[in-house]
Amino acid sequence: MIHFPVAALILLLGSDVGYALTRDAFFARASLWLAGIGAIGGLLSGMAGLLDLLLVRRIRRLVTAWAHAILAVMLLSLAAMNFVLRWNDAEALLLPWGLYLSVLTGSLITITAYLGAQLVYEYGVGVHVESIEERQQLP
Repeated sequence: MIHFPVAALILLLGSDVGYALTRDAFFARASLWLAGIGAIGGLLSGMAGLLDLLLVRRIRRLVTAWAHAILAVMLLSLAAMNFVLRWNDAEALLLPWGLYLSVLTGSLITITAYLGAQLVYEYGVGVHVESIEERQQLP
C-alpha cells in the first residue's frame, strides 16, 4: 500500500531535478501529479498504519513503531505542503522551495523506510506468524 506513494515521492525528486536542469514545463506538471499521488496515497496508507498502531497492543509497545509513526506524519505533512505549493502554478515556486521540499522528503523517506523495515523484519509487524511456522515445518 505504501509503495506507490513512496515511489511517487522519490520520482518527484527526479522530476524536480529534471525541471531544474531543463526548465521544461513537462517536468513541473509531472512534479505536480507526483506530489499529489504521494500526498493522497500517503494519507491512505497512513490511516492504515495509524489503525495498526492504535489497535494492536504489541505494536504500541514498540519505540520503533512510534518513531516510524512520527516520521511518517512529518513526511505526509511535507508531501501535502509540496503539493499545495505547486497547486496554482506548477512552475512558480518549484525553484528553490519545491526542490528543497523534495530533497527533504527523500531524506525522510530513507529514515522512515529503515524504521518500517525494522518493524517488519526484526519485530514481525504485519507478518502472519502461523504461516511462517507452517513453512518451517515443511520438509
